[in-house]
Amino acid sequence: MMHPAALPPDHPDAGETFKNAARGTAPQVVLVRHGETEWSLDGRHTGRTDIPLTARGEEQAAAVGRVLAGRRFGLVLSSPRRRAVETAAIVGYPDVETDADLVEWDYGAYEGLTSPQISAAYGDDWNLWRDGVQPTPEGVGEQAADLLRRNQAIIRRAHLTLNRGEDVLLFSHGHYLRTLAATWIGAPISTGEYLVLDTAALCVLGFEHGNQVLRQWNRSPWQEEQR
Repeated sequence: MMHPAALPPDHPDAGETFKNAARGTAPQVVLVRHGETEWSLDGRHTGRTDIPLTARGEEQAAAVGRVLAGRRFGLVLSSPRRRAVETAAIVGYPDVETDADLVEWDYGAYEGLTSPQISAAYGDDWNLWRDGVQPTPEGVGEQAADLLRRNQAIIRRAHLTLNRGEDVLLFSHGHYLRTLAATWIGAPISTGEYLVLDTAALCVLGFEHGNQVLRQWNRSPWQEEQR
């Protein structure tokens, strides 16, 4: 089933995408998770906190740049968070346009904590995808419905470029991109639990027979170069 965020084949702005999909030459959405940070290395939930890449994170981003070198995109967007913008710059987009809908899941009261710390403080066997987050006293924090709204907005924006036959490139964060992929294929946000995504990994969203599909997932150019 096609997700409501997608444009149906009979929509006036959707024709080219679905014609191309039928030929197997449809444009794609390439996703890039930012490179390693100190907090991603420690397993700390990094939503609102704005921290830079580590030296290895910069190396990871450079490896992504070598894979994408020479590829043309009709739209390139990044989360405004420093770690995503730095990754985009190293890949080759120093003046990348930012979109606030691409920020990481807002973890509310769980910001900066590891999963074991959250379980110890708020309840045993906590699972983000099942249990969500606890808001701060000020009401800061996102639930699945908030992520779905942002995903739909990004997908609608991407379709404007895809329907011209051009690819889209998005720089964002691990949990957010996992929810975006779930929304792309019409699955619940919780499906992201099964879409593990490493730092500076590449993924490709695309089309097959008019359906929105995952074409590639969790490719790590940096790990490939280490082999």
